[in-house]
Amino acid sequence: MSVLVAPSLLAADFANLEREMTQVELAGADWLHLDVMDGHFVPNISFGAPVIAALRPLSRLFFDVHLMISEPLRYLEDFAEAGADSITFHTESNSPVAETIDAIRALKNRDGKRIMAGLSVKPGTEINAVYPYLSRLDMVLIMTVEPGFGGQAFMPEMLPKLASLREKCVSMGKRLHIQADGGINEKNARAVIDAGADCLVAGSAIFGAGDAACAIRQLTSND
Repeated sequence: MSVLVAPSLLAADFANLEREMTQVELAGADWLHLDVMDGHFVPNISFGAPVIAALRPLSRLFFDVHLMISEPLRYLEDFAEAGADSITFHTESNSPVAETIDAIRALKNRDGKRIMAGLSVKPGTEINAVYPYLSRLDMVLIMTVEPGFGGQAFMPEMLPKLASLREKCVSMGKRLHIQADGGINEKNARAVIDAGADCLVAGSAIFGAGDAACAIRQLTSND
């Protein structure tokens, strides 16, 4: 199984976003994970569509937008126009899940391709909350920390949730990305992959490393 690495820009130096983004792109990142927080759905504020739009012409990376906001359905077109290649929102948000998924799937990215639709669950939400929607999803994001702040410690109790989702997808014959986000580093990445994830979001482990390329390689190493 090929594993994707998506550095989270939340852990970057916000005074030098172009430099930080270029650094991880040259280091071998597959995607760039963009955490959008509204200060309501989660107790923090990050950045929105204007920042993503400013970064979009500066990189060829796949822009993986994670909406940690209360009403994602209201803002989907803004993020599509800003340059998103995938949009993930939360089951716990105030937007109707099925309608929001369909709205994402109707959007096109800058190359005219369909934007990938992702659904996320917080640590306290059972994984079966996403099961009714799997046939229409391209990705499920399992939070391995409480969303809102970077630099938190990985929650190993989320590993069975990853395994359950992978087993469900196999039983359905459904191919989708299983993404894990929160506290992932070279010490726990192998367990996350073995549990079923094929896309790792890492912030501090990459942006806080002296050698981003080495940090990315360590996340997907078999050692």
